[in-house]
Amino acid sequence: MTLEPAPTDKRMRLRFAGACRLCDKPLPAGTDAIYERESKTVRCVTCTVTHIEPDIGVAGASARREHERRQNAREQRLRTKHPKLGGLILGLTDDPQSTEAWQRGAIGEERLAEWLTELPDSLRVLHDRRIPGTRANIDHIVVSPSGVWVIDAKRYKGQRPSLHVEGGILRPRVETLRVAGREKTKLVSGMQKQMTRVTAALPDANVDVHGALCFVEADWPLIGGSFDVNGIHVLWPKLLVKRLTEGASFSHSVDVDGVHARLAATFPVA
Repeated sequence: MTLEPAPTDKRMRLRFAGACRLCDKPLPAGTDAIYERESKTVRCVTCTVTHIEPDIGVAGASARREHERRQNAREQRLRTKHPKLGGLILGLTDDPQSTEAWQRGAIGEERLAEWLTELPDSLRVLHDRRIPGTRANIDHIVVSPSGVWVIDAKRYKGQRPSLHVEGGILRPRVETLRVAGREKTKLVSGMQKQMTRVTAALPDANVDVHGALCFVEADWPLIGGSFDVNGIHVLWPKLLVKRLTEGASFSHSVDVDGVHARLAATFPVA
C-alpha cells in the first residue's frame, strides 16, 4: 500500500508495540516505523512512498472564475429582464467596476507568476492558495533558504505607489501607503493578516516570514521607488525576483521542501 507522506511524519524506533494503521501488520517495540503526528498513529516503513510534488496551483485561477461567474450572472439577469433587448444592452454597456476588478486582479497574478518562473530551482512557489475558514486567498508564496515570502500581486496600471509618513519626532511615526494619492493602507493590513496565518502554519518558529506587495505595471520612478511600510515590502516584479534570488544563496537552515509541502497542505488550491 502507498501513501503520500505528510510534512509532520517522522521515522522512529517504537518504544511500545503497535500496528500499522494501513495494513494492520503488528509492529513490536523496537521496530522502525513512521509516526504520524497529526493522527498519533504509526505505519510500516514499507507503506511509505517517496516524495510526491504538491499541487503548486495556477496563478489567478480563482479570480478568473469569480470574474466569469459575475459576468454570466449579469448576462442572465439582463436577458431574463429584457428578453428582446438583453443582447443589445450587453453589447452597449460595460461590466460593473466590481466585476472588472476581478479580471484586473487575475491578470496581475498571472503576470507576476511569469516573473517568478525566473527563480532558481532552490526556491519553491505556490500560487492562489485558499485560507481555510475565510473567503480570502494568498496570491503567491515563495519558500527560499532564507525564509518564506508571502506575496500579494496588485495591478494599478500607470499609478504610483508611495510612502506617506507623519510624526516621528514629537509624536509617534505613522506610515501609510498611498497609490496615486489615494489611501491604500488596508492592503498592508491585509498582508499582515496573511503573514500571521502563514507563520502559524510553519513547523519551525525560527523561519523568517516576509510580506510583499508587488505592484504590476505601476508608474515606478527610474531611480529608487521601492520602500517598506509597517514592515511590508512594496516593490515591482523585477526587483522582487532579484531579492528572492539573492536570498537563495543564504546558508540558512530552512527545509525548503518540507516547508513547501507543509504550506501546500495547510493552504489548499483556491
